[in-house]
Amino acid sequence: MRSGRRLARTALPALVAGMLGLAGAAAAAEPIVLVDALDRTVVLPRPAMRIVPIFASNTEIVAALGLADRVVGIEAYTRHPPEVLDRPLVGGRLGVSVDAVVAQRPDLVVVTPARQAAHQLVDPMERIGVPVLVLTHRTVAEVMTNIRLVGRAAGVAERGEAVAARLEARVAAVAGRVAARVRPRVVMITGRVGNGLVLVARPRTYTADAIVAAGGRLALDEGLSLAQVSPEAVLRADPDVLLLAGRPEELSELARQPGWRDLRAVTAGRIAAVPRAEVLIPGPRTVDGIERLAGLLHPDCAREGTR
Repeated sequence: MRSGRRLARTALPALVAGMLGLAGAAAAAEPIVLVDALDRTVVLPRPAMRIVPIFASNTEIVAALGLADRVVGIEAYTRHPPEVLDRPLVGGRLGVSVDAVVAQRPDLVVVTPARQAAHQLVDPMERIGVPVLVLTHRTVAEVMTNIRLVGRAAGVAERGEAVAARLEARVAAVAGRVAARVRPRVVMITGRVGNGLVLVARPRTYTADAIVAAGGRLALDEGLSLAQVSPEAVLRADPDVLLLAGRPEELSELARQPGWRDLRAVTAGRIAAVPRAEVLIPGPRTVDGIERLAGLLHPDCAREGTR
């Protein structure tokens, strides 16, 4: 018995010391240091557990990492995934509410410099000590970088790397299948405005990058800096393929109009509507869009999903 008591007297302090050492190590864990798209250094004292992603693309990135349960606020334009749609709204058509964001007690806000969201949120959040990560999505590669970056911010860097690597493998598989193909000239209409102009995918955007990744090239390229163009510009370009991000009936109605019905793409039957979410939301579903576009641009090239 005395030997047992002596063992307990020596083992217990060692056990306590070990536990205290583990607790101290956890408390002294290194902060997460990131550099965002604006070259800002963003420091998180610990992995983000309460995230407010502004814009659908950022919400979809968080969810693709299996972290939908960490989303504590969304904006009104978010439609995916379904499990986050019951979260409090922090913004909508009139912009983002700083007060609504703060009310969700976030430890990370993820924004994109569009509709002034970055300008509305970065300074106020920094003043109260809430880290803000600014992401841009100008290319498909940047989308992959963002997935990795958000993974690191949430303390799941390995998961972020795995998700991005799987998506990159699918893009690479498409590239391999279309590499030797002749690239058709493409116009993708992304919207129509009240003054008769149309919105098209333009150079130096992720949508244009997706078209190129799928084996196409832009028919409207040289000097195009604005998304709005006249119908006459599209008619002059006379693309090999006409795409519309939206509903098939919208494209059918457009293709029946004078001028449009004489386009080589229309007369050859090389027109198609594509889901807006796959080509206009720069997130993981962009890769679905690239695979779909490759099948449309190169119908004889079998779409071999690598999911």
